[in-house]
Amino acid sequence: MNLSEPRTKLHTEETELVVVRKRFEDLTLNDLYALLRLRAAVFVVEQKCPYQDLDDRDQKAIHLWLQDGEKMVAYLRIMDRGIESMDVSIGRVISARRHMGIGSRLLREGIRTAKECFGAERIYLEAQTCARQFYERQGFQTLPGEFLMDSIPHVRMILDCHDQY
Repeated sequence: MNLSEPRTKLHTEETELVVVRKRFEDLTLNDLYALLRLRAAVFVVEQKCPYQDLDDRDQKAIHLWLQDGEKMVAYLRIMDRGIESMDVSIGRVISARRHMGIGSRLLREGIRTAKECFGAERIYLEAQTCARQFYERQGFQTLPGEFLMDSIPHVRMILDCHDQY
């Protein structure tokens, strides 16, 4: 599968969103700037949580985002087994436009990509506790125990791809 052939189109009520998937080495400088800007705008500025976003995992990830025209409106990254967990994992899930279904569409594309590119049988993620129900609606199960990451409560979650999708 050629990841640098972006451009599956998703239609929402208001606009047509383009799905873009790229490995790190295929990102343009503008792509990298846009994804880091979006991540910082929400995870650092909006949530008032200074943290070290650059964790040396981006280079090993598939970056997936939804684009409206030239604007990145939602983003996540997907990592193969052994990078963040023993399972394929999804992280840095973010939508600049909330309560419009864009985050759900993004996550479904991320799950599909994890299965296609990494043969995911299970997908792991660490979710902010306040977003747990969002992931549960997509079939993720919450694992026992809450923990703090960068002073924000999180839960570990797993999706069994055999049961879903």
